[in-house]
Amino acid sequence: MTPGNNGASTPEDDDPFGYLYADGQANGAQPPSGGYGYPNSVNRVRPVGTRQYGAPQGQAAPPQQGAYGQPQGAYGQPNAHYAAPETFPGGGGPGAPQQPSGHGGGGGRRGPNTKGLLIGAVAVVAAVVIGIAVAMTSSGSDDDKGGDEAGGDTTPTQSQSSGPSPSASESAEEEVELPSTEAKAMRLGGSASLASEVEGAQSDGGVYVANLNQPGASVTWTVDGIPEDGLYTLFTTYSAAGEDQSMTLTVNGKEFGSKLNLGNFAHAEDGDFAKGWTKTFAWPTLNKGTNTITLSCADGDKCNVLLDQFSLKKGQVKD
Repeated sequence: MTPGNNGASTPEDDDPFGYLYADGQANGAQPPSGGYGYPNSVNRVRPVGTRQYGAPQGQAAPPQQGAYGQPQGAYGQPNAHYAAPETFPGGGGPGAPQQPSGHGGGGGRRGPNTKGLLIGAVAVVAAVVIGIAVAMTSSGSDDDKGGDEAGGDTTPTQSQSSGPSPSASESAEEEVELPSTEAKAMRLGGSASLASEVEGAQSDGGVYVANLNQPGASVTWTVDGIPEDGLYTLFTTYSAAGEDQSMTLTVNGKEFGSKLNLGNFAHAEDGDFAKGWTKTFAWPTLNKGTNTITLSCADGDKCNVLLDQFSLKKGQVKD
């Protein structure tokens, strides 16, 4: 067979898509109609450049069915479900259709429900706090039960006492009572003698030591039971009237650094010894155990006093 152009209708040479091109159309190519195994729907295929988007002039566009039977827009108009990304809100394309807001007053997408989130967070925190409180209450109840099972003794121990515990030094001072003496228990020397005519002495029976206003007169107190070496306060109860007095104090055979001041602190009139009872003090250093304290009238002293009692306290105090 002589080669040549046998026409577009020759089956073996026919291009099934020739009708889509200009040269195929010039050769008489026609769109297939169910032949060559093509379905009839191929008839809807049109040559390139001939398809029109939109209804013919003067003819209404057929409605298009959207998803789930909803009608789409006019024929040839963009379908919202299949439009290009740039046509969606925020896509940047000019004239892009905007999605209607869920609220009647404003556009844009609906923001997160912050109020609902806040309420949920508060509810979670409240649940946690309630759980902790219940756990603590249960623990306290278990402890109480355990105490009852252990014997139920509610008497507070020393460590549970609300008041401060006394220190070791305070306890020692409370336990060890330092000695004191009355006039009748002292050893008298020189012109010193006991008397009781003047009222106001604190010693038993109102007895005191008088006649000390002569040189060489003295009273001596031998003290036993000093707990330790150190400074102590010696208190002397006496009566002075009129002019202030002073006498010599000797501790363990050594003269004290200064005279013992026996002033008229009660401001009693001269000779009115009943109103002149008062107290003075000195701070001698004593040894542990036994000590000797002597009050005497030496040359130059003023000794017109009545002696009542001696007593001691630990440390340097004034009352």
